[in-house]
Amino acid sequence: MIAIAVMVSAVMELVDTSAVNVSLPYIAGNLSASTDEATWVLTSYLVANAIILPLSGWLANYFGRKRLLMLSVTGFAGASMLCGLAPTLPALVLFRILQGAAGGCLQPTTRAIMLEAFPRSERGHAMALWGVGIVIAPIVAPMLGGWLTTDYSWRWIFFLNLPISLLGLFLVSTYVFDPPYIRRASSRIDYWGMGLLAIGIASLQVVFDKGQEDDWFASHFIVTMSVIAAIGLISFIIWELRSSHPVVHFRLFRYRTFATGTALSLVFFFALYGSIVLLPLFMQELLDYPAVTAGIWNSPRGIATLIMMPMAGYLIGKRWDMRGLLTGGLIISGIGAYMLSYLNMSVDPWSFFWPQIVMGAGLSYMFVPLATLTVDPIPQEEMGYATSLIGLARNLGAGIGISVFTAFVARREQFHQSRLAAATVRDHSPLLGMISQLQGYLRHQGMSSGQSAHEAQALLYHQLLQKAAALSYLDGFRIMAVLLFITAPFVWIMKKPQFKSEGQD
Repeated sequence: MIAIAVMVSAVMELVDTSAVNVSLPYIAGNLSASTDEATWVLTSYLVANAIILPLSGWLANYFGRKRLLMLSVTGFAGASMLCGLAPTLPALVLFRILQGAAGGCLQPTTRAIMLEAFPRSERGHAMALWGVGIVIAPIVAPMLGGWLTTDYSWRWIFFLNLPISLLGLFLVSTYVFDPPYIRRASSRIDYWGMGLLAIGIASLQVVFDKGQEDDWFASHFIVTMSVIAAIGLISFIIWELRSSHPVVHFRLFRYRTFATGTALSLVFFFALYGSIVLLPLFMQELLDYPAVTAGIWNSPRGIATLIMMPMAGYLIGKRWDMRGLLTGGLIISGIGAYMLSYLNMSVDPWSFFWPQIVMGAGLSYMFVPLATLTVDPIPQEEMGYATSLIGLARNLGAGIGISVFTAFVARREQFHQSRLAAATVRDHSPLLGMISQLQGYLRHQGMSSGQSAHEAQALLYHQLLQKAAALSYLDGFRIMAVLLFITAPFVWIMKKPQFKSEGQD
């Protein structure tokens, strides 16, 4: 029941976040805003969420973990209602900031509760169970969001959180209790640390979200925000290491397994979110799939992860070496990503099925062992601080992955366009033959000679652009695969967990 209680709270946030992504064009139209302006509905939430996330361990000690979770659920539900009632875009952005601040504690707090509720020897089962809920949400949310937005209104995406939050509050208040070492404390508040963290994380998040749109460091705004982020975060780390009451416990990185696992989490989510962004774009922009069709054919990966995740928990329970499972998961996911790099403009929808099944199966053997291994050496009283750092690494990895892969594809598209154009000029005989055939066809359709020549050249140039774009996406999938392959050996830096008996726990 503890597992169900915390899963309801965690899944609520993931469903809301994923569903809002689908409804963004509708929100823009309804509030008389452009799509670019409406992206602040996403950015504002991410900024507030990223600032609060690393503070969740300190907040749990300050308020008590159960009290913090109930405050977060209540705040998230209240902000959701305000979002649903927002009359203008600025009001919606403000309420999304409140929602992001309330939701920032949900993921690390629920994970910490799950890890503490189960004995050390059963943490694999706990993470598999928790992961099932986390995987279901991104599969269901886009379809739910599309249905509510199309048949009713985008506002119902936010209103839906109210009954879920009431259920979550009832379950948490009934079944979740703080361990003895979590007591509500009135320790000195590190205002300087919180301020530097807020400035650094907020600036960094804006760089990730707006970098590609503003042409990265060609923009004075992006350069300024990057400098502010660097100064803020470096100052924050130095301050926290010297502080007697730090809000973020960087000294946890003295544990080799935890430091390695946190770094792997960043790389894992870097590659994962890169593929989550690129594959739907490939389907919609190059193959002209409708949004619903692209959503359906992006679901096999999540379904495979969902099916295989309990098996990963079972194998961990049978004392399989989690480092071996994690290494296998990285390699299998890398194979799936590499299979995606063999797509082309002539593929049918089923060509996306098996690469995603392979990648999804690999993800299940990455998620559970990584989550379990990383916190294995952490003392129970430090668990909240540890999960908040892992959550920050995941969010940063996802943000960097989206930005880097988007920029990479744009740059590689320019490279392939120049290369293909140069190759066409060098060997122009086939090109002339194609132009002649197209001209003949277009004249047969009633065009004049001049019109047909211009239209034939335009069609061929369009095909060249499409081919260049396709090659850039395939390069992105190859980079993902290589990244996952070269990460696998680093798993063995982590120590093998020493399972204890339940009495020792």
